[in-house]
Amino acid sequence: MAERPARKAPKPHSARVVRTERLTPHMQRVVLGGEGLADFTAGTSTDHYVKLLFGAEGVTYPEPFDMARIREEFPREQWPVTRTYTVRAWDPEQRELTLDFVIHGDEGLAGPWAAHVQAGELVRFLGPGGAYAPDTGADWHLLAGDESALPAIAASLEGMPHGAQVRAFVEVSGPEEEQKFDSAVEVVWLHRGERPVGEALVAAVRALEFPAGRVHAFVHGEAGFVKELRRLLRVEREIPREDISISGYWRLGHNEDGWQAAKRDWNAQVEAEQEGAPPAASA
Repeated sequence: MAERPARKAPKPHSARVVRTERLTPHMQRVVLGGEGLADFTAGTSTDHYVKLLFGAEGVTYPEPFDMARIREEFPREQWPVTRTYTVRAWDPEQRELTLDFVIHGDEGLAGPWAAHVQAGELVRFLGPGGAYAPDTGADWHLLAGDESALPAIAASLEGMPHGAQVRAFVEVSGPEEEQKFDSAVEVVWLHRGERPVGEALVAAVRALEFPAGRVHAFVHGEAGFVKELRRLLRVEREIPREDISISGYWRLGHNEDGWQAAKRDWNAQVEAEQEGAPPAASA
C-alpha cells in the first residue's frame, strides 16, 4: 500500500500590533497591521477566524518561522499552541485586522496576552477560516450567542442587507458589557448575573415568537447551551441543518486544547442523539 504524502504544515501570517482598546470591562480589542498582512485575504464570511500562535515559554524558534521545521526539530511540548479568535473586522485598504478578546483576569492564555500586549509586538497566526454569512434569500435571521460569539454576531449584523428582518440575542455578564454596533438592528441584551452561562439565552430564544418564512440561524458560544438550542431549532422547530450555523466555541471546564481535541466526537454524539430524537410533543 502506497504511503500517503506528508501533510504540509500551514504557512502562518505575521503582523504587528498597531493599537489596543478596552471596549468593556471584559472585552479587549487588538488591531494588527504591517507588511506581513500583504497576502492576507478574507472573503464574505462574517464568522472568519484566525488561530493565533503562542510559542512555548523560553523557546526560540529558527527564522524564517516554519511550522513544518518546528514540528520536525522540536519536541511536541515545545510546539506553538493555538488559540482561535473571530475576525471582528478586516480592512484590506489599511491592511488592518481587528480581533476582540474576552478577558477574565489572568485566566487563560490569549486573554491575558491581549490585555497586556504593546504596540509593535510581533504576532503570528494561521487562517482565516469561516463559512457563515447571512443568507440574503432567507425571510429572517436569528443570531444568538454569548461573549465569545459577540465579534461574529456584530460583524454579521453590520453585514446584513438593508431591511433584513433580524432577531438578535446576546448574553453577557451585565449591562457594562453591552456594545454599540454600526447597525440599525436592535440587539436584545441578556444579563447573566449569577445564573449559569446560556440559561437566559435559551429561555429568550425559546420564548421567541418565530416570524413566518425561512430562517437562517447563527448560534455559537458555550457548548452546553448550544446543545440545548440545537435541539430546539433542529428537533422541535424542525429547521433544516443547512439553514443553521451552530457550534460550541468553548466548553465550561475545558481549555481550548482539551475542547478542540474532544469537540468533533462531542458534535457527532450530539448530532446522533438529536437527529434520531422524535419531535417534542406539543403542550
